Amino acid sequence: MTSAANSTPLEQDARQVNARDRDIRPGEIAIGVIVGRTSEFFDFFVYALASVLVFPKLVFPALDPLTGTLASFAVFALAFLARPFGTLLFMWVDREHGKGVKLTIALFLLGGSTMAIAFLPSFEQIGWASAALLALFRMGQGMALGGSWDGLASLLALNAPKDRRGWYAMIPQLGAPLGLIVAAALFSFFLATLSPEDFLSWGWRYPFFVAFAINVVALFARLRLVATPEFKELFESRELQPAPAFETLFAEWRTILLGAFAPLASFALFHLVTVFPLSWVTLFTGEPPLHFLVIELVGAVAFVLAIMASGLIADRVGRRAVLGVSAALIAVYSGFAPQLLKGGTLGETVYMIGGFALLGLAFGQSQGAVNGSFPVYRRYTGAAITANSAWVIGAGFAPLVALFVASRFGVWAVGVYLLSGALCTLAALALNKEWAKRDADR
Repeated sequence: MTSAANSTPLEQDARQVNARDRDIRPGEIAIGVIVGRTSEFFDFFVYALASVLVFPKLVFPALDPLTGTLASFAVFALAFLARPFGTLLFMWVDREHGKGVKLTIALFLLGGSTMAIAFLPSFEQIGWASAALLALFRMGQGMALGGSWDGLASLLALNAPKDRRGWYAMIPQLGAPLGLIVAAALFSFFLATLSPEDFLSWGWRYPFFVAFAINVVALFARLRLVATPEFKELFESRELQPAPAFETLFAEWRTILLGAFAPLASFALFHLVTVFPLSWVTLFTGEPPLHFLVIELVGAVAFVLAIMASGLIADRVGRRAVLGVSAALIAVYSGFAPQLLKGGTLGETVYMIGGFALLGLAFGQSQGAVNGSFPVYRRYTGAAITANSAWVIGAGFAPLVALFVASRFGVWAVGVYLLSGALCTLAALALNKEWAKRDADR
C-alpha cells in the first residue's frame, strides 16, 4: 500500500499554509514547474561549463589538455548513470514518507552535492583524491536528479486546456535555456572581471554556491504545488503514484524503449550545442572562452523562442509531427553544421543559433512523448524510467563521444554521431505509430 500524498505533519502544514482551500490554476502550476526545472538545469550547466573551463586544469593537470577534458567529460557522464539508482531509492521514500519528504531530501542532496564541488581541493593539494571527490559529488547530483522527479509536468499537462496541450507540454522545457542563461552569464562575468589565476583559484566556485540558494527557492515552489488539493486528487487516483519500478520495466518495456529513443535527436543535439562546442573552440581554435560564452548566451535566447514556437506549432499540427519534422531537419543540419565550427566567429554563430533553434523545436515537445501510452497505474514510474533512459542513451556520453571522434577523425564525425540520433528518433516515432495501430486492431 502506498502512503497518502500528504502523509507527514510537515506536508499537512504545507497544505494549510499554501493551498488556502482554493484551486491552483494551470498558470500557477506552470510557474512552479519552470522554477523547479530551471534550478535543475542551472546545476547541470554550472557543472557542464566547469567541466570545460575548470576541471581539466584544476583536477586533471597531470594530463594533456585534450585528455584532461575527456576525463572531465567521463566524470560528467557519471550523473546520468546514477540517475536510475536515485529514482529507485527516492521512489521508496515517496511510497513510505510522501512526495514532500522525497522532494526535500532530493533537492537538498542536489544543492549540497553542487555546493560541495565549490569546496573541491585541487590536484596540487590532494592528488588524485581530487578526481575521486569530484566523481562522488557528481554521482550525488545524479542520484538527486533521479529522485527529484515529481510528476509536476504531468500535473500541468492534465490541467491544460485540450486545445493547448502542445503549449503546456513545452513549459517545463523552458527550464533548460533559462538555466543555461543564468549559468553562462555568471561564468562570463567572472571570466571578464577576474584574472585567469583568480578565476581558477576561487572565481569559478561562486556559481556553485548560487546553485544551492536557487535549489532552496525551487524546493518551496514545488512543495507549494505538492500541497495542493489537485495534486492529492491525482495522487489518490493513482495518476501520480509510484508503481514498483521493476514491475513497470518488465510490463512496459516496449513503451519505455520507444520513449527513450523518441527524443534522441534533441537529446544528442542538446550537448552538441551546449557543451561540446565550448570544448572544441577552447582546445583547437585558441579563442578565449568568454568570446564563445557570449555567442552561447545569444543562442540560448534563440533556444527560448524556439521552444515557445514549438508549443504553438504543436497545437496546430500535433506533437508527433513536430518531433518528426524537427528530427528530419536535425539530420540535414548534421550533414554540414559541424564544419562551421572551423569558420571563425561567423561560422560559430551560425552553428550555435541554428543548432539552438532546431533544438528548441525538438526539445520543446520531447517531454513525455509516449507517456500517454502507459496505463494510469504505471504512468508516473514509467515516465521517470523513460526520462532517465533517454538522458543516459542520448545525452550522458554525448560530449565525451563528440570530443573524442572530433579529435580523432575531424569535426565532421560529430555530424555522423548526430545523424544517428535523428535516425533513431524517426524510427521510434514510426514504430510507435505502427504498434499503436496493431494495439487498436486487437
